[in-house]
Amino acid sequence: MPKGAEVRKAKLSMQIKHNHPDRHRIPLVFEEGLAVACMGLLVVITLLNVLTRYFSDHSFAWTEEISVFLMVVMTLAGASAAAARDRHIRVEVLYATGSLQRRRRLQVAACCATGLLFMGLAVLFGRMVADEIRWGETTMGLGVPRWWYSLIVPVLCSAIAARAFGRGWASAKAPLTAPAAVSHEIDQDPAPGR
Repeated sequence: MPKGAEVRKAKLSMQIKHNHPDRHRIPLVFEEGLAVACMGLLVVITLLNVLTRYFSDHSFAWTEEISVFLMVVMTLAGASAAAARDRHIRVEVLYATGSLQRRRRLQVAACCATGLLFMGLAVLFGRMVADEIRWGETTMGLGVPRWWYSLIVPVLCSAIAARAFGRGWASAKAPLTAPAAVSHEIDQDPAPGR
């Protein structure tokens, strides 16, 4: 890499450390660890089920409800990490073709919409958990209380809302010349010889 490119990359790296909204106050270790643990458990449960079917022509019926639970938790934990990193799906043609001010407004609006949506889901899922506790609902496969599975869903929805609002706040407070406007191109090297 040419010396000028190294200097520019070092300066950009210093800006990112101080100003970039990807620097999180609360680390993403919990969400990422939870998603990885769920994926690992899904692999193990699925492998056991396949081997059991292959060797005995029977399957574990209880694995279905645990697999669904793990898939939901993995998805919500990943969504929380994506909200914190601003890696959710968006229409790039509208975002990338605008001015820095327009990008900021779109990003803050998207973060607020995401936060409001998941706050609403947290409230609704919280009501569902309360009803499951009140009525003593049990699962079909294992017969355990249903709220054991659904209790984490409003918690993770609240985490997604908090991460989205935090990302929106950081984007609104970041200067327009900060790397926040650079978006996802931060890790790309500049063209050689520049």
